[in-house]
Amino acid sequence: MGKRSAKAATALFAGLAVVAFLCAPNIRAQDLPDSAPRLTLNQAIEISIADNLTLKIAGLEINKAKFDVAATKTKRLPALQTYLFGSVLITPVNFTFPVGAFGTYKNVGPIPGMEQKITTPAGTLNTYALAQAAQPLSQLYKLHLGNREKELSVDLDSEKYREQRQNVVKQVKQAYYSILQSQSALQAAQASVKQYEELDRVMSEKLSQEAALKSDSMEVKAKLAQERYNVLQLTDELQSRREQLNDLLGRDLATAFRTEDVPAMAAEESDLRTAQQMALSKRPEIKQAEINVQQADYDRRLAKAQYIPDVAVAVHYTSPFNVKFVPKNIVAAGFELNWEPFDWGRRKDEINQKKIVLDQSQLQLKDAQSKVLLDVDNRFRTLQETRVLLTVAKTAADAATEKLREMTQKFGQQSVLLRDVLQQQAAVASANSNYEQALLSFWTSKAEFEKAVGEDR
Repeated sequence: MGKRSAKAATALFAGLAVVAFLCAPNIRAQDLPDSAPRLTLNQAIEISIADNLTLKIAGLEINKAKFDVAATKTKRLPALQTYLFGSVLITPVNFTFPVGAFGTYKNVGPIPGMEQKITTPAGTLNTYALAQAAQPLSQLYKLHLGNREKELSVDLDSEKYREQRQNVVKQVKQAYYSILQSQSALQAAQASVKQYEELDRVMSEKLSQEAALKSDSMEVKAKLAQERYNVLQLTDELQSRREQLNDLLGRDLATAFRTEDVPAMAAEESDLRTAQQMALSKRPEIKQAEINVQQADYDRRLAKAQYIPDVAVAVHYTSPFNVKFVPKNIVAAGFELNWEPFDWGRRKDEINQKKIVLDQSQLQLKDAQSKVLLDVDNRFRTLQETRVLLTVAKTAADAATEKLREMTQKFGQQSVLLRDVLQQQAAVASANSNYEQALLSFWTSKAEFEKAVGEDR
């Protein structure tokens, strides 16, 4: 049984070694050429913003709101109206002038001298033309309030656009940061392969000198094969994440690019007060709440303005055609007044309702500010924790790697056993794994924090 187990283990080790060596050319094929263009984080964000369909739709909403504002402003100019009514008389139009209707004159007598009737008979085709030009006066104040409310709608749509833009930027940053994390993990795995290759070289020398067992040499080769397989997995993972970023940017999935290191710390990441102030000034949720307060105030003022009578300067023109005796052109100029003196308390109730809406919007603003500050505080602390954890994990990984290097040298000098070297190699792998997890947590926390302070670039 012992011999069969040894043969099975030897065959397994040999098989893993063969697979690893066959996979090695594929790993090299995945390496990016030096000619691949460098894609910075800012460039990736700009590309995503330019080609994102959701952002384009939100941008069109802003343009729609701007045209609405422009259309509302035209109401401040004179209103020109025309009305044309072509008809057939169903009943005749009669005008009766009694004797002397136009006076009695010396040597002439009464005019008319006898009762006269002027008739436009039924069935006559006739047309009435009406035209009016009116310049609003007292309504200008109401129109101003309405225009300001419309302009605030443009600002509100702009903040909604910024909110969607922040979500897009966050997705791009997370994708970009995940590539950086995969590259770091791949570098660590490649370094581990080099360490095992060195250990395998030493074992081969010892085996040729009959200073080591063949089973020990096969065990090292199996470890080396496993590490090469890990490198292959990480290479594929890195390529998949590159493709995901290309897809997010709307590019061909096969587009080759190289990443660039990102600064690990910004000013707001080290000062909570600075981060809070930045969030209060840039977070779209707060901007939207502030705009809602302003809109509610203008809405309340507009409701109060309904007490003001509508006064306008107007010119009227009337012209009936084919109706006998009626003047053909009637022009009058004056003032128009439109006012509802009694509304049974309707306007007062509307004002009270608008006041409640204003109070609600002010409370919602305070609530939004509190939630934003709470979010920033939590993201800030999480980022600080992950930053410290990353430093700890990096230090531990470097220490384990250095200790492995020293033990490998001692193993070559026959000062330590192979078991100790393999145990230290396992410790290095564990430390590298902890470091990669800490690195991923750090980049994730950084992306979340940058969104929390209102970054949209």
